[in-house]
Amino acid sequence: MRLLLPAALASALAAAAMTGCGNERQSYVPNIGDGTSTPTMTTTDVSTFVSDSGYTRYHITTPVWQMFEEPREPFWRFPGGLRLEQYDLAMRPEADIRSDSATYFSRRRLWRLDGNVVMVNVQGDSFLTQQLFWDQQKRKVYSDSFIHIVRTDRIIEGYGFTSNENMTDYTVNRPTGIIPVDRDARAASAAPADSAATDSASAPQPGRRSAPVRASRRTPLPPASEPASGNSNLQTATSR
Repeated sequence: MRLLLPAALASALAAAAMTGCGNERQSYVPNIGDGTSTPTMTTTDVSTFVSDSGYTRYHITTPVWQMFEEPREPFWRFPGGLRLEQYDLAMRPEADIRSDSATYFSRRRLWRLDGNVVMVNVQGDSFLTQQLFWDQQKRKVYSDSFIHIVRTDRIIEGYGFTSNENMTDYTVNRPTGIIPVDRDARAASAAPADSAATDSASAPQPGRRSAPVRASRRTPLPPASEPASGNSNLQTATSR
């Protein structure tokens, strides 16, 4: 299953702006200037389910959806943030992606996610970065920003990231740290000291999840985990 929006979903979003569910409000304004300063349509409080092949597969939530259709390079903007939840055929959650803002360039079929981008794939791996691009035409996800990947067996950090659309086959071009995770030790250190701590830890927290502190700032790294160079043994990190 794909983590990000497939091509069919991108076209369905335009229809969802007109027919989506929830308390959406729409406004239309005439074109001003080059069309990049004022949206041709604004939809607020969007909560839309999108179907694929007769099954409900996605839930899109965003406070503001702006469509700029008049510029030479038409685009959609989600300035208040975007959340996409993906479901399997039994409506069980499979993937989740969130960002502080997002832009979709409709002609190039290119997504840009900005600010505290948090993704979780079907394997439960978490990907955290500040900017991410998804090219629908080339069917790949990439970023030049710092990337923090949390897996069950390790934490990977670095710069320069390329992946397939599923976020299951990826490469970190300039890794700065690959840190093994001792699950038993982490579970023991995460155990609350008393019942009050348990209640506090289990209580739902308001707001969206933000990127954690880099592992390289929490744990001293061995010499091999310095930024990769021509003589370094740590030049690339892959999902395999």
